[in-house]
This record gives sequence, structure tokens and C-alpha cells, in this order.
Amino acid sequence: MFKNHIKVAWRNLWANPLFSIINVLGLSLGMAIALVLYLFIGHELSFDNLYKGESNVYRILLNTDGDSFSQETWAGAPNALAPAMKTDIPNIKYTARILKHGFGTNANVKVGNNIFLEKELYWADADIFDLLKVEIVLGNRSDINAPNSVALSQKTAKQYFGNTEAIGKTIEIDNRQKMEVVAIYKDMPKNSSYKFNVIASPKATYAKNLYWSNASYETLVQFNTNISVPEVERQIQQLVDKNVEKENQWFSFSLQPLERIHLYSAEYSDSYAARLGDIQEIKNLSLLAILILVIACINYMNLTTARSQKRSKEVGINKTLGAVKRTLVVRFYIETALITLIAMIIGVVLAVLALPWFNYLSNQELDPSLLLEPMSFLAFLVIWAVTTLVAGSYPALYLSGFSPKSAFSPSYKQGGTAILVRKGLVVVQFAASAILIVGILIIYQQIRFIGNQNLGFEPDNIVVVSVAGINSQTGLDEIAQEFKGLGQVTDVALAQGFPGTGVSLNTLFKDREDRKGLDIQTNVSDPEVLDVLGLRLLAGTTLPKNKQENDTLIEVVLNKTAVDYLGYTPEEAINKKVFINREVRIVGVVDDFNFTSLHTPIGAYAFTNNDTEYKGYALVRFGNYSPDFLNQLERTFKAVDPETVFDYSFLDKNIEKLYEREQRTIRVGLIFCGLAILVACLGLFGLAAFMAEQRKKEIGIRKVLGASIFNVFKMLSTDFVKLVVLALAIAFPIAYWLSNRWLQEFAYHIEIYWWVFALTGLVALAITLFTISFQAIKAARSNPVKSLRTE
Repeated sequence: MFKNHIKVAWRNLWANPLFSIINVLGLSLGMAIALVLYLFIGHELSFDNLYKGESNVYRILLNTDGDSFSQETWAGAPNALAPAMKTDIPNIKYTARILKHGFGTNANVKVGNNIFLEKELYWADADIFDLLKVEIVLGNRSDINAPNSVALSQKTAKQYFGNTEAIGKTIEIDNRQKMEVVAIYKDMPKNSSYKFNVIASPKATYAKNLYWSNASYETLVQFNTNISVPEVERQIQQLVDKNVEKENQWFSFSLQPLERIHLYSAEYSDSYAARLGDIQEIKNLSLLAILILVIACINYMNLTTARSQKRSKEVGINKTLGAVKRTLVVRFYIETALITLIAMIIGVVLAVLALPWFNYLSNQELDPSLLLEPMSFLAFLVIWAVTTLVAGSYPALYLSGFSPKSAFSPSYKQGGTAILVRKGLVVVQFAASAILIVGILIIYQQIRFIGNQNLGFEPDNIVVVSVAGINSQTGLDEIAQEFKGLGQVTDVALAQGFPGTGVSLNTLFKDREDRKGLDIQTNVSDPEVLDVLGLRLLAGTTLPKNKQENDTLIEVVLNKTAVDYLGYTPEEAINKKVFINREVRIVGVVDDFNFTSLHTPIGAYAFTNNDTEYKGYALVRFGNYSPDFLNQLERTFKAVDPETVFDYSFLDKNIEKLYEREQRTIRVGLIFCGLAILVACLGLFGLAAFMAEQRKKEIGIRKVLGASIFNVFKMLSTDFVKLVVLALAIAFPIAYWLSNRWLQEFAYHIEIYWWVFALTGLVALAITLFTISFQAIKAARSNPVKSLRTE
């Protein structure tokens, strides 16, 4: 019996090649998309799985109070927290503090006569090896505790020393710290949130002095047994109460399970996790994959039930010969399973071919070999089975329900329910497509808005050169002067940071009586920084070029938001003394500028000449760019400091990186939106072909009576246009709500204008008319004699 069902299904495929091709192509596209997104989602969900369920490892999160500081969550914590927890809170097995080199800057590593640029150098307590299950293959874990000791990953050790034994060798960091290699460890897994190439002993950094005022250290803690998270958070608060005065408690702490770091940290500031995902992106892409697969299934349902009049006689004969409904349901399900199996095979091939493009668009490194893993075969089976059940459900139940009497009746027509269901499915398809079109248009507009937004400064034509390896003020001054001497350079400023990067976070107080304060970012800079960034000076002057030797007063240039908090006009603020950790004098006020992404509103900012902070960057503004300009910069840099790697970036490109997630969304969304519309159009094309064939005698009669090609085209397209208009009426409110919700993630965003929906409607109608035009015009141009000669 089963073999017979396969034969019948196969013959039906060959008997209706157009519908079979459309069904297979639509389903294979849907399955290919589902498979690619399955690989992506599976890869994202696999992060930090090696720690899951057994390690009891948590990251400490700092939550600002929303009063002294805006309400945010930071991944950093004070360096005094971990030792205090280990001492006062029971059940703790390991604790480790992590500090990325230069608070996130690249390191200059000298090995013999070779110099390397290291992006992943961290200072961390030795417990990090146990917390993250990092396997040491050479050397001793305990030696990491010694001052000036360092551990290298296997890949990094090979890069630095080749095939030479690395243990006992010396590396020099930033031309100032010599460290001995005491251990080699296995490379961090690709699905680990952390990517440590170099782990250095903290003895020379944060282990010297403990304090609660700076939150730059990521802190991990492991407990011996399962814990009550609220109880531990209460114990941490008791620690804070014990060590920090109440008026200085602008923060509280919470625990985040280690396995949640990758997908649930997109909104957290100052995370050192090298590979961060976004759970919202996973949800959106999962929904998109399901949506496209459902559209493909709807196509199959539509085309199969549309041909029900032809299949009715087959059902009638089978029932007359004794077939029961259950047997017919199995037959139609087997036919669906055969089609979906063919589609799955083609879908796997398409997924393999599409994976490099998906990697390029989404900035991923998914390997096609992942499709050969056992879990992938299980995914194939699940996708095939679910698609078969969903796509075959309505056709199998509907077609098997025909009675022999009605099936053989010459006047038999499809029931109103079947037609209503089919129209409903078309409405669902195009409503989904319209929501996608609106969403892509809104995202595109927002990205353009961001690109064209006046940021309050001029990021173009600025090269940012890292000078962290130059460890003397004389060397810094020399490099700035040499850069200024280049013909294409218009101005140079040394600075602690630049827009788009974090600098020091402090609190601005109006006076000694001010207990509230305002969080403010402070950037130690040269006076030329205002000119280099193109900032508009509202009052006063820039920072003084020279300070007297005994002058300990710090000058600042504040932005307007900071001055507004102080209650002054820009002119009134000049020469006023306020407090940023200590007393400072305001010498200038600049207009507000977006020093972070447009996701957040503009906060308080200060340029300062406080010499206790280090200027790690040279901001170089240039005129007309020439291909040799970067070579000139590098030669000049090397002439001053040949021991340091020339590390540079363009400021405008750094600003663009703040919106990588949105850029990736629009790239992937455009492709998948186009594919979803293509799959919907395939079904529409097939349905139009069937309707044209079903009504060919009616068309013949109308043509004999004088109907034009346009009249016939209008007759065939009117029903589809009505369905699309209904779909748009359903889709537009949903699209508006979803788009408005997404835009709320930005402090500065576009308005949703009516023309977005008008354009979407025109596009949907144009796609509909174009899709059915071929079949409609073909039917309208057919010879009426051929369609009527059998009557």
C-alpha cells in the first residue's frame, strides 16, 4: 500500500509540472532560509555552553541609581568588590577581576626585535583559569600570581615565538612593562564570549590599591553550590553598606549567569566580552525564518486546494472502490512528504551555496560543515516533518472529504469554505510581506537619518593614531609636532579618548553642598582638540596651552548640558569653580555634541587638562586625502618611536561601528524580505495560472462577445487586487506598532510618515499585477476557438 501511494504521488508530480515546480521551488527556498538561520541561531545559542548548568559562575553587574547617574547597567565593577566578597560572603569558590589593556585599547607587545599589535590582552586574577575552564598545556597556573608574569594562548605563543619554547621568555608591553611567560593555555573556544590571547598578572595594576569609586573591572565569581541569587545580592549590598558611605552609594549590584552573557548583554556598557550577540536579533530572525517557511506552506496549500476540482474525481473513484478517509489522508500526506523531501534536498544545496553570502552580510564565520553534524540531520528531519504536517494538513483533510456523489456531478464546484480559506491564505501572505517592506523602509530611513544627523562635531577627515606605546610626555609632544609638520595635516590634538569611545566617568557637583551631582565624562586633552573635532565654542576659550609649574588648578571646557545642570548661561559659567572629584575652573563652553551613539541622549562632557590621566591617542585632522598620506603618517611615527606599532583608525568609521547591529539588520532583512516576497509571488503566479486555466471557456466567450485584452486582464486581476488591499489594511497597523516600538530604542529617531505606507501599498500592488500579468495576458491573447471547440 505504501509503495502504491509513492507511485501515485510521483505520477501526480509529473502530471502537473508547473505546479510541482512552483511548490518545490517555494518550499526549497523556505527550507534553505530556515537551515541557514538554524545554523546562525544554533551557533549563537551554543555560546558558553561549556559552563552551563554545572559551574555556578556569575558576572557582577553594576546598576546605577538613576539619580546621581542616568539609570544604566554596567558590566564593570570596583576592584575592591571581589576581595571583599571572597572574605565576607560564604560559599565562594573562585573570584577573578578582568581589566582589558588600556581600558579597551590595543597593546604594543615587543618580543625580541619583533613588535606585535595585540587586541586581546587582559590583566586578570589567576582564578580566571578555573572560572572559564581554561586548560593550561605548559607551565604552572600558580605562577600567574607572581608579579610581571604572563600566560599566552597557544596561537599567540606561536605567533610571538614561532616553534621556539615560549616558557621563560620575556615580552615587553607598551615599552614599559617586561613580563615573563610562565604558562601556555589552549585557545579559547570560538563559542566563548571571552577571547583572551594574553592573560597578564594584575600585580602591577589593580592589585596595588583597592577602591570602590571606579567601576572598570569585570568581575566573575563561582560558588561551591547552587545559590539563591536574591540572597547573594542582599549580602553584596551589606558589603557596600559596610565599605561605602550612604551618600556615595550611586550603585547597586546584581548577578548575571555566565551562560547568559553572550545574548543578554547588548544593552550593558563597558563589557569586555569579545563576542556579544543579541537575544532580540535571535528572536527576530527565528520569527523571520518561520514566517518565510509558513508563506511557502501557504503556497502549497493554496495551489493544492485550487486544483481540488481536478482531484475530486480521483477521490470519488477511490471512495467508490472502498477507500476510507484515513487512507486518502495518508496518500495526500505522502504526496506532500515527497514534495517536501525533494525541496529539502534542494534547500540543503541552496543553504550551502548561500552560507558564504550570509557570512559576509552578517559578519559571521559559519562553516558549511556544520550541516553534516548529527544535530543538523536532526534539524533536517524536524523541518521536513513540520513542513509536511503544516503544508499537507489542510489539503489532505479537505481533498479526502469529497463525497463520491458530488465529485462525479457535472455541475460540481468548489465549496465557499475552500475559496474563503484560499483567499484568507493569500491575505496572510501579503500582509506578512507588507509588514516586512514597511519594516525595511523604516530601518533604512533611520540608518540614513543617523548618517546625516548633525552630531555636533565633524568626524570626517580625522585619523586616530594610538600613542599608548609612547611612555613619555616628551615623546608625545614630539609626535604631535612632527604630525603637524606634514603638508596634508591641518591640526593635531593629543587626547585620552574621542567620540564613540569611553573616557573617564566622574560626577559633576555644583558646589560642596551638592549631594546629587550629575554623571560626566571627562577627556584629558590638548587645547587643539576643539579645532580638530570642529566643536562650536559658545563662550570662553579652549584649554590653556601652558600651565605654570606650581599651578595645580585644573581647567575644563564643558558642554552645554553640563552648564545647564549648573544653572548658568554659557557666558555666566566662565571662570566659575565647580567640583569634578576636585575643584576645577570652567574656561570654556562648547555646544552639545553626540559623543556616544544616537541610542542615548547627550550627557555631560568635559575636556580637561588634568595631568593624572594619560593621553592615549593623537587625533590628526587632514585636508585632501591622498593614497600616500597614511604612509607619511607611519614613517613620521616610526621616526619618533620605532619600538611601537603604528595603529590607526578613521574617526568616521569608528562612529559607523556604533551602528553595526542596525547595519547588519538592514542587510540581512533586505535579502530575506526579498526572498519572502519572491516565495509569495511564486504562489500567486501558480494561483493565477490555475484561475486562468479554470476560466478559459469564460474568457473565450467574453472574447467572442468583444472583450478586449485589457477587459480580460482586469477581470482576472480584480480579485487579487482586492485581496492585496485587504492584506494592506491588516498589515499597516501592525507594521506601525512594530516600527514605532523599534524606533523607541533610539534617543533620536525619525517620524513614521504616511508615504512609507503609500509606497508599500504601491509596491505590493505593482508586485501583484506584475506577477499575475503574464498569466492574465496569456489567457487574454489565447484563441477563443481552442477553448470553446469542445463545447
